[in-house]
Amino acid sequence: MKPIAKILTLAAAALMACSCGSDTAPVGGGVLGDLVRPMDGRSRRATSTRADENGVPVDHNSDNSRVLAGDTKVVLEADGPGVVTHMWFTFLDKGRHPWAVNGSATHQEMLLRVYYDGHETPDIEVPFGDFFANCFGERSEVISLPVVVEDADSYNCFWPMPFRKSIRIEIANQSPDKNVNLLYYNIDWIEKKRLPRDTPYFYAMYRQEYPAVSGKDYVVLETEGKGHYVGTVMAVRQRSPQWFGEGDEKIYIDGEEVASIWGTGTEDYFLSAWGLASNVNTPYFGTVFYTHGTIGGQTSAYRWHLADPIVFNKSIKVTFEHTGWMSPDENKERRTFSMNERQDDISTVAFWYQTGRPTFERGVPPAEERVLPSIDLEFPAVAALETGGCKGGTGFRQDNLDHYMGGQLTFVPGGPAASVEIPFTVGKKEPRRLVLAVTEAPDYGIWQAYLNGVKVGGPINLYGERVRAWEHHLLDFWPDPGDYVLTLRPVGRDRNSTGDGLGIESVRLRERRPRVAEYGFDRDNDWRTDPKFYQ
Repeated sequence: MKPIAKILTLAAAALMACSCGSDTAPVGGGVLGDLVRPMDGRSRRATSTRADENGVPVDHNSDNSRVLAGDTKVVLEADGPGVVTHMWFTFLDKGRHPWAVNGSATHQEMLLRVYYDGHETPDIEVPFGDFFANCFGERSEVISLPVVVEDADSYNCFWPMPFRKSIRIEIANQSPDKNVNLLYYNIDWIEKKRLPRDTPYFYAMYRQEYPAVSGKDYVVLETEGKGHYVGTVMAVRQRSPQWFGEGDEKIYIDGEEVASIWGTGTEDYFLSAWGLASNVNTPYFGTVFYTHGTIGGQTSAYRWHLADPIVFNKSIKVTFEHTGWMSPDENKERRTFSMNERQDDISTVAFWYQTGRPTFERGVPPAEERVLPSIDLEFPAVAALETGGCKGGTGFRQDNLDHYMGGQLTFVPGGPAASVEIPFTVGKKEPRRLVLAVTEAPDYGIWQAYLNGVKVGGPINLYGERVRAWEHHLLDFWPDPGDYVLTLRPVGRDRNSTGDGLGIESVRLRERRPRVAEYGFDRDNDWRTDPKFYQ
């Protein structure tokens, strides 16, 4: 059963479970129970649909907006009382498009801002994608109850957002040079005569630490007041090999010094076990993006506290330990074990309801600081075209790929003696990881890598059912300054592949954590005779 079908089945079951009693007894129950209660107010919508001079919607398909780099688009401005019940957005992805030949801004460069009751500072200020559990500027499908990103391109939010005097919702484009193109939206809300006095507001807060600060647990949220915590989105880029998620959640309620809500591990908080599996979507939790589980690997997950909100009366502090496994060259003991403090790159969004205004420290870093900093020395593979490195086959630059906007080297071998040689120069002896940024495709083959003639790693199977970017990790070493050549040779094809091709964007030397250089365990190791690779 598909995830969306599961949600519909759950909701239908909840409605069928309704029971009728006396006039004062609740009618219905579960997820859809409120639908069988009388409702007051009047439904309204703010939309990207264009209107004529009389305010009548124009019947055509050009009802979209372009938000220029540096500009802000107000998508709803209304007087209260009221409650926003649903938001829907769509816009072009970052890749090339006939209507955006140079690409578009990513949703990491966009900000969603919400202002209640005329406040000068936003009550919600979150990178647009992260608000919808789409982190790293990458699009992923999310099928949950409060957030649905169907087919990774329609952004839906069902968090109720009450307001008393007024509300303003806006999209800010902080890209330095890319527009938000073909922005469509519908904002549904109910105009009310009044709200109960103790109605809380909905808040969302973004934080990041690149990297997580040593000696301190990562803080997701800290605020004073009365309310209930309802969700977390977390994104982690690994800066060390091995599993990052042994850290416990520690939640401090009402000023306590020792957390009374103390978990058993990061994956357990996100309701998984033995790691965070890729492409998990459930009504309450999921892992929607995963690349790989070693240096540079990216993982993002969501957890909604819908049936189990975390209630506080005076204050709440939500934190995570950033501990996990690490490789022997990052430990003083020079061994692998689980409880190490790691310094991965972490970003989070906290979601909660609270009466009054919270006391959290506001302020989201600008777009250029939200994008993860590069940790690679990159050597473009197309250099082989200029140096005569494409031998025994046909090589060309391919520029029509969305995942490598700068182009890649595509090579079709003419026989088993074909090869591709990519030159690069190392200027400093320091700990690095040798990584190939490649493409998987239905017509690509199996290749073997050699560094200065020395075989490194095993065969690299570049077959994939769909075209996508991928990384292959080969070696952890301390390369001496000088000139190098990375050679790739065809050694076969996957049984499902229709060809022997190769697509490679670059050779990369990935930065290791400073402690690897500090300890220097492998500084004098000869990678040619004793290659090291820390999973």
